[in-house]
Amino acid sequence: MNKHNFLIIGSVLFLLSCINNSESITKQNGEVSSSLSAGYQKDSEIKETLKNIDKQRDEKNLTTLEFNKLNHNFGDVISQKENKTEFIVTNTGNKPLIISNVSASCGCTMPKKPEKPIAPGKSDVIEVVFKSKPSMKNEIKKTITVTANTIEKIHKLEIRAFVK
Repeated sequence: MNKHNFLIIGSVLFLLSCINNSESITKQNGEVSSSLSAGYQKDSEIKETLKNIDKQRDEKNLTTLEFNKLNHNFGDVISQKENKTEFIVTNTGNKPLIISNVSASCGCTMPKKPEKPIAPGKSDVIEVVFKSKPSMKNEIKKTITVTANTIEKIHKLEIRAFVK
């Protein structure tokens, strides 16, 4: 968590503790003690309040995206040869699009994500290289998972090939 999150959480907890509180200060045997009694609020209610704050903060930074295609068919390919394709991703929202992760369902598929945020209305490329293993034959289907700051955080792309 960054400093901003701690400040928000601390402020909420402080405000919650101030509601209907009473403080008493007593002196016994030369020692001063203080007790603070906050208005009653269940831990679950506090957690829900904090969750709503996080959700509101996150929603302020969400955007939308579109891909030029959701799948690519390489057709017939030769075993152990690199096959490349690109998926073009466009930021269709009004906040910067941040692609935090792009992963593949197999080590034979190597995706590469854009490193910088994509400005609203702009596009960038997710490169995908498929290189079949010697044991792969016939039809192959692989999934590429894209994680981004969008309402639907996870997006699925697919590649297919027929390995000879």
